[in-house]
Amino acid sequence: MSDQLPPVADHDTWTAALAELRAREKAATRELDAIAAQRRRLPMVEMPDYTLTGPDGPIRLVDVFDGRSRLIVYNHMWNPGATYQCPGCTGYTTQFSRLDFLADYDARFVIITHGPIEEVLAYKKRVGNRMDWYSSAGTTFSADVDAAPGEGFAINVFLRDGDTVYRTWHTAGRGTEQLGFTFGLLDVLPWGRQEEWQDSPAGWPQVPTYSRWRDSEAIAAAYGDPTV
Repeated sequence: MSDQLPPVADHDTWTAALAELRAREKAATRELDAIAAQRRRLPMVEMPDYTLTGPDGPIRLVDVFDGRSRLIVYNHMWNPGATYQCPGCTGYTTQFSRLDFLADYDARFVIITHGPIEEVLAYKKRVGNRMDWYSSAGTTFSADVDAAPGEGFAINVFLRDGDTVYRTWHTAGRGTEQLGFTFGLLDVLPWGRQEEWQDSPAGWPQVPTYSRWRDSEAIAAAYGDPTV
């Protein structure tokens, strides 16, 4: 534990400081509402009729919706032949273990990566991932949604109108944080994420970025099938 601790104050002083912070938190919430309103007003772009690969073989992108009208896709980084894939992607997707509620909103959340489907499904089992995975191998889908091989990860959102699919939203990098809970939990802790890039008081415990993140092998040991 660090020798540097938050200052101790009486209750009234603490309440006043919290109220000052709360004003900024509420302003941020209102700004996020305004951003979401702008997102709902974005135009959309029609997508080609891709044929991906799922657990049961070839499947059109429109059929990945499974009858629903909206689809959230996590574009997972992939290194062909590797036993353990990107630890950031692997760790991020461990958050999403109960997604059936999306059906109540006519939506679905899946993972699509450009790795071969046999490797993809084995990796899903190895690390204990519960989401549905699909492969875009042999297509331009990943490149077309800004998640080409060697390019990185992303989140893309699609809307289906009959047999036509439209792309409505995209984000990457730290933009993906808003869809998960991990960093939100860490950010309310007194020392935050404890990573070097964060603005913290002098003496606060800080470590190199990513150094506290679990690697894919540790995630597999905690959640996955050791026989894969």
